[in-house]
Amino acid sequence: MGRSTLEGLLSRDRLIVLLSLSSAVALSAAYILAGGGTGMSSLGMSMDTGPAGALIAGTPDMVSSVIWTPGYLIVIFVMWWLMMVAMMVPSASPVVLLYGALHRDEGAGPALEFFLGYLAVWAGFSAAATLIQGALSAGGLVSAMYMNLASIYLAAAVLIGAGLYQLSPLKAACLDFCRSPVEALTRHRRTGHAAAFRMGLVHGGYCLGCCWALMALLFVGGVMNIWWIVGIALYVAIEKLAPGGRRVAQVMAIILISGGLVLLVGSLSAGA
Repeated sequence: MGRSTLEGLLSRDRLIVLLSLSSAVALSAAYILAGGGTGMSSLGMSMDTGPAGALIAGTPDMVSSVIWTPGYLIVIFVMWWLMMVAMMVPSASPVVLLYGALHRDEGAGPALEFFLGYLAVWAGFSAAATLIQGALSAGGLVSAMYMNLASIYLAAAVLIGAGLYQLSPLKAACLDFCRSPVEALTRHRRTGHAAAFRMGLVHGGYCLGCCWALMALLFVGGVMNIWWIVGIALYVAIEKLAPGGRRVAQVMAIILISGGLVLLVGSLSAGA
């Protein structure tokens, strides 16, 4: 095989991976913008509440509680999973492409299998988030219209908890792995379909450890609030890809803790 032919095949394989990643993000984002199968407009909800979210903005919820049938449970799970795809894949794409480059002699398969392993981890998170949302909804703690926490105190606790997690050793270790995955990918380099999928699970696990608390913030601003979805996704990309990621995480910790305390003190003052 000539050099030009080999380069053409490598370019084609990289293009296949890029198109797969881009399509996954674009289709997932379009689905969420269309309402995520809930029958409600995410754009409309976001325009109603603004960047602050319904609870913080004081927007009343005029819709009665939703009955969580098995079908609705599936709808919410799919919504969460595709939302995670739209939010997390952009910052994970460089690692997927890097894995593909390390296995370029095997075609596009290893990178796509790695990607599937990564998505499987976020499917697990989405299942957990769905069950948590269902439990909170059953307790009257989640708005039926805006899908945000209906309790100021609980929202403040989530903000403060997420801020404290930003300062934890586990967060730092997972963030370091996500920012510098080359050593791990080369150290655990294996061939075969199972190895690629398993490595995707490993990277997805570290990514989850890095970002799960940030994803929990969606319960504060509204699960389908476009302002919060875009804001968190951009922040995750900055934290993982920009210089000084650890310092960025520490600054965000201060912002989240301060925001939670302000929300808590304001609520206590209003109730006094």
